[in-house]
Amino acid sequence: MSASLIKPRALKPGATLAVVSPASTPKRQLVERGVTHLHGLGYKTVVGSHANDSGPLYYAGTLEDRLRDLHAAFADPTVDGIICTRGGWGSAELLPHLDAALIRANPKPFIGYSDHTSLHSWLHNEANLITFHGPMVAADFSREDGADAASWAHSLRGDSEWSLGAADGLRILRPGRAKGLLTGGCVAIFVEGLGTPYAPRIDNNSILFLEDIGTKPYQWDRMLLHLRYAGLLERVTGIVFGDMSQCVSPDENDYLERAILHSLRDFEGPIAIGLRSGHVSAFNVTIPLGVAVALELNEPGNPQIHFLEAAVSI
Repeated sequence: MSASLIKPRALKPGATLAVVSPASTPKRQLVERGVTHLHGLGYKTVVGSHANDSGPLYYAGTLEDRLRDLHAAFADPTVDGIICTRGGWGSAELLPHLDAALIRANPKPFIGYSDHTSLHSWLHNEANLITFHGPMVAADFSREDGADAASWAHSLRGDSEWSLGAADGLRILRPGRAKGLLTGGCVAIFVEGLGTPYAPRIDNNSILFLEDIGTKPYQWDRMLLHLRYAGLLERVTGIVFGDMSQCVSPDENDYLERAILHSLRDFEGPIAIGLRSGHVSAFNVTIPLGVAVALELNEPGNPQIHFLEAAVSI
């Protein structure tokens, strides 16, 4: 996958970010606060025409309006990268209408998580684009502790070798070593795509990252079983789970981990948990999807994900 995926241009100091809402409507004051934070980091912003729309229902504008904002962000030559305001629900509605040729001709960093897992999968499958599972404007940059600065910089400025470890929440569930291309996202959206034309594709020798919010142990077990029955885990060499603090209370952690290990009892690769990316309470870690990584889980207390290539072109 890495060899065929397009690496977008790095975000240099002073880069312009388009702010879009492909899914649910955000709170305007949080968008404004997040934009101010991004300006403080040296970025310029262009807020999509419909980024703050409210309705119909829970959507940030009609399907056509949300699609228009996303296409405009890719087409605008003054825009260097695209960042979502929040998740919620709605990105999947856009998939049949996205213009792959337009996006391939204008590759840019696309940043978001949660519901935007469907867009990450589509952008990999149809536009051959490396994307970024990372903090969003209203959900994260609106808070001082919302985004992890180091991983943002490593991912989007073009570092060719860097690592995440225990300081980023990573813990060992099953020891071992594995190499592969990092893929994944929000497990509920990832699994719901199966059986559709927009299903996520997992290449042989992939490292799978999965996270979510409000997902109980039996639901994790159920969705992992779905992935097993769909044959996707046969192509996976290692698995990394996210920060589960948004799924269960601390006293339920052991039960959740037992449910995961039960569901993956026939999976032979190493397993880590706790990576603080996606639905987290603080310091959301940015990870590029579609790049080569090495998972090192043999040293107790020192789990590591090593990123082996730059995710962007300089």
